[in-house]
Amino acid sequence: MAATRVISNTTIQARSHVYMNGDSPARIELNPWDLRFIVLEYGQKGLLFHKPTILSSSSSSSSSSSSSYHTDKVIQHLKGSLSATLNFFLPLAGRLAIVPDADNDGISSVFITCNNAGASFVHAIAENTTTADILEPTYVPPIVESFFPLGKSKNFEATHIPLMAVQVTELVDGIFIACSMNHCLVEVKPYWNFLNTWAEISRNRLNHLGSDLKLASFERWFPRADIERPIRIRFKQIMKEYYLDESAYSHLSPPISKRIFHFKRQKIAELKAKALSEVVDDGVVSNEISSLQAVVSHIWRSVIKNQNLDPEEEVAFRFLVSARSRISNPPIPESYFGNTVQFASVMMKVRDLVGDRGLGKFALEMNKKISEYTEQKIKMDFEALIPNPMVRLQSGIIGKVMNCGSSTRINFYAIDFGWGRPAAIRRGPAFMHDWDLVADAGAEEGSFDIELCMSYEILETMGRDPEFMHAVSPPEPVRLSNKLARGRL
Repeated sequence: MAATRVISNTTIQARSHVYMNGDSPARIELNPWDLRFIVLEYGQKGLLFHKPTILSSSSSSSSSSSSSYHTDKVIQHLKGSLSATLNFFLPLAGRLAIVPDADNDGISSVFITCNNAGASFVHAIAENTTTADILEPTYVPPIVESFFPLGKSKNFEATHIPLMAVQVTELVDGIFIACSMNHCLVEVKPYWNFLNTWAEISRNRLNHLGSDLKLASFERWFPRADIERPIRIRFKQIMKEYYLDESAYSHLSPPISKRIFHFKRQKIAELKAKALSEVVDDGVVSNEISSLQAVVSHIWRSVIKNQNLDPEEEVAFRFLVSARSRISNPPIPESYFGNTVQFASVMMKVRDLVGDRGLGKFALEMNKKISEYTEQKIKMDFEALIPNPMVRLQSGIIGKVMNCGSSTRINFYAIDFGWGRPAAIRRGPAFMHDWDLVADAGAEEGSFDIELCMSYEILETMGRDPEFMHAVSPPEPVRLSNKLARGRL
């Protein structure tokens, strides 16, 4: 596989330069949930598509200029539809503002200014790289990282770089569309909302959204109207701590590999049934263990079991709990374009996790922890963050702490730009220094794709673990849809 070569980098602005609050640029006052991400990296997802017929047919032409013409047509189409989409997502074309207080005491206000400075659109080519080169290897090939714009950029850097960047990379027989989006502005659900809206506009050649789609809601949620805004943070101190933390952490982080494990609906159901039976056998009756909790428990047990840790050691599994459906007064709109996640964790001794009935024990502990996030607790935690928003720095001992992100309730395989569904979903280089578990919906209905980001040695050991691999299935190839055959662009 050859290296990725950038052909062009274009700034894309919203077509309709109409600000949300009249003639002056609108501001979005970030809340404490958003500010927790300020020193972390951009959120990244990439969609691999088989090349549309409009491109594939041209490749057989004897004229190289003909192929270039058709490729350019698709690129221009995506640029135009992106500009049209930004009409409805103006903050993504804006910039982050960090404004020190006048008394210069290290306190700053942080907000988004919707000035239509533009998003970045990168057109690149990975010559001699095919879709099979991405789909077939056991481990995610390193070249995939080069398909993502902004790389490991940090959220606070958006004062001088775009809040969002897109890269469209041409493969021999496919297209990879990757998006990097500032995590202070979005989490996975609004991220999907933007990509899906862009795809719909691309698919239907629309300059406006259909009447059946809801516009995004950008006004930040606060539990009380009288909370003073903007929220102010000790930015200088935060940055000092960040750079000290990064310096110390970088020497401890071992090489990381990525491997995707596929779980089909039947195997997921078997794991859930086993977890429930273990809980019942342990004297607890509960039907609340979810499919994802059972799968995550199965994976985490294997990760820990295959490290030969001291049975008395405690290990930590960190995960996210969405507040969206847990708040009623005032409610969080379904179309809310912002962060709502709460950070949760389950601590457990190694012997309890990997021992008898460990699958059910851990799954039940996850479920109990999630149930603690009532409306009252979420509001109390929010209020506690106001005087000094928690900024999440890297911490934890590699091998004993894992972070879980994304959501199996959000189906990125449903995104269709006009030439069929994606052949695969991949993640970029952000957070590659952590031990991560990323849970996404799979291509087949009811399936999960679980990407593990950790040491090669542990991933290899897990791949040879018959108890773990019994629940894992090879992903089915994504067949070309009729849309792809027709080449609808």
